[in-house]
Amino acid sequence: MAGSNHGHTPAAWTGVTIAFIGFCVAGVFMVAANPLGFVAGLAIILLGGIVGAAMKAAGLGMPRESEAQVRARAQAGRAQATAQPAAAQQATAQPAAAQASS
Repeated sequence: MAGSNHGHTPAAWTGVTIAFIGFCVAGVFMVAANPLGFVAGLAIILLGGIVGAAMKAAGLGMPRESEAQVRARAQAGRAQATAQPAAAQQATAQPAAAQASS
């Protein structure tokens, strides 16, 4: 996950912040038994999604990966998966070699 920048964009932060405020508003009005305020909170939540999508469309979201980047990421994942069993074999062989020399 270190190579991922998922969600760390102005569009994501702004959309989630607005939606969180809407959630808080809806929660307060739900407890207060005020249906109109609750619906207003739901509208704010939807507004957060719209604002986030608009900001992403304006270029403030994550850029799309090229096809070459997708292929390279898949190839690196396959290489890592084949390297892990070899590393596990070496780790189990080292204690056995240490016991044999004792």
